[in-house]
Amino acid sequence: MFIFTTLILARAGYEIYLFKDEPPASPVSSEDSQFEVVPLTPEKILEIIEQAYPNPVNPEDLARDYGWSEEEVFKVLIALKERGLIKSMEYNSFTRIHHEDKEIKVVKQMPTIASNKQPTIAIVTAQYCEKLAVDAMLENKETFVRYTTVGESNVYTLGNIGAHRIVTTKLPTIGSTREATTASGNTTTRLLGTFQKVDYVFIVGCAGGIPHYTDYRKHVRLGDVVISTAPVDRNSLTNGLNGQPQKPYCYVFSNNEDGEVKKYYPLNACLQEIAQSLQEHADCRKPWELYLDDGLADLKEKIENDFSRPAPNTDKLYMNIGNRDVIEVAHPVGPEGSDSVDAQGKITSRIHLGPIGSGRDLVKSDTRRIEFAREYGLLATDVEMNTALDSVVGNCRDSFIIVKGISDYKDGQSNKKWQNYASLAAASVVKSIICAMDAPNNV
Repeated sequence: MFIFTTLILARAGYEIYLFKDEPPASPVSSEDSQFEVVPLTPEKILEIIEQAYPNPVNPEDLARDYGWSEEEVFKVLIALKERGLIKSMEYNSFTRIHHEDKEIKVVKQMPTIASNKQPTIAIVTAQYCEKLAVDAMLENKETFVRYTTVGESNVYTLGNIGAHRIVTTKLPTIGSTREATTASGNTTTRLLGTFQKVDYVFIVGCAGGIPHYTDYRKHVRLGDVVISTAPVDRNSLTNGLNGQPQKPYCYVFSNNEDGEVKKYYPLNACLQEIAQSLQEHADCRKPWELYLDDGLADLKEKIENDFSRPAPNTDKLYMNIGNRDVIEVAHPVGPEGSDSVDAQGKITSRIHLGPIGSGRDLVKSDTRRIEFAREYGLLATDVEMNTALDSVVGNCRDSFIIVKGISDYKDGQSNKKWQNYASLAAASVVKSIICAMDAPNNV
């Protein structure tokens, strides 16, 4: 049992809880967690398999990578298989069973697709739950998986959103390792090479929000959605050469190893313009709420994973006050009738427009992350999607956008409880953007 002191900041209008004896259960810093031994549990094994999907995994690699007993790993894999969650593949490997597994076509190469059924929009996800959420937005779905023992396997789901043909995929691995960055770039390049009529690319999933402790309008909390656009107040950011304003950017990647900072912005900002229109009309029209409810109903019928919004008391906000001390603070409260509460009084997702970023040292230091966010006006940070963006830009796709649901206050990876809902919230906003696009004319 820990003792805490409540401090009232009358001017800001919120309470601060200072923990004296024990830190909160979910402190913001993870500087020590990277050295912890990962326990062998069915949940952890399933998480690893989902992260690797569509690549199969084998017990030898799992045992070597995590320091586990290969025999114990194999026992867990068999138990997961008996529960119908994974299936055996060749060469003693295993992969996740998709809820529509019987309808998935396993192919050596993608079949030829008629010109009028070629997708013009690609949606890239990084986590298994993100792909499930995005696919819940599609109609007339058809999924193809190309398994390989050399290189990366690929999964493509084709379907419709309104008048548009869509293809979705999942990156097989994510993170800062050489294998992960190579896989992300290769998977995106193969996607755009396979479906050459794709003109628009959405990168969709979870991210960590950058909270504002006093201003409700600037506060990004769990369940909200951040859409990558240029900073609203670009002049307040660092100026470029000779005092000239910086070029617009919607995504920033910091490579701490060499100090390089890469910025990304589409040559054609039509998707960002649609997103801005959605936000401007949010007071009277929120189509994403209907799409979210429909997607939730669809997923409830098919899978056991819960994609509903977690309880409000699970969205805890902490502030690092230095010397490894952490305080819990209340979320800033919006004005009466604010857009975060629906007619039934339930908290709903808000849309925020601004840059998103990532960096190899950001998840290790909350101080560095906040400084980086402040310097570039970021509203969220995620796992490193720069190699996927490099592929998009390198393949001359002029229209792209990043849409991220907020699942934690770090990088979208540390709070499993909110990942499903955040993924679904992001997917519903993506559907809103796509439905507002002009019908394709290049098919």
